[in-house]
Amino acid sequence: MVERQEIGFLEKVIAIKRVTKTNKGGKTISFNALVTIGDGNGEVGVGLGKAHEVADAIKKSIKHARRNMIKVPLRGATIPHGIVGHFGASRIMLKPASEGTGVIAGGVVRAICEMAGIKDILTKSLGSPTPINLARATIVAFSELRLKRKEDEKPKVEEVKDAAT
Repeated sequence: MVERQEIGFLEKVIAIKRVTKTNKGGKTISFNALVTIGDGNGEVGVGLGKAHEVADAIKKSIKHARRNMIKVPLRGATIPHGIVGHFGASRIMLKPASEGTGVIAGGVVRAICEMAGIKDILTKSLGSPTPINLARATIVAFSELRLKRKEDEKPKVEEVKDAAT
């Protein structure tokens, strides 16, 4: 279910979960919706919405995803370097791939990569397969990507010589 919005963002529903809460008077049913949105050019966001109706949960999750968008640094149609993202018990390993490889990923990570505009990537899910935690681990990994090293991250020549002696 991919829809085009008027401001140029694509939306994709990743997961809808039915949740039941037991109260004194009986059971209350609600829904969780996990949605990713992106412009296909490096901007992506993931949102989680909860409501008593599916449509309301999706609307809330889209609103949440728009508020929490990040810019993914891209090198061509892939990511600049390999990285492992952690969230909760989920871990996701992302590796750049050569042109023409495609998106080698499971459902949750594939949806997020497609919304970000990544065409070639290798991924492996490690740990818990929970969709919410996997989505957040992917966003954590994307937010830690860098195109170039910062000056303070590079070891200076003098520091390397001092460490060798």
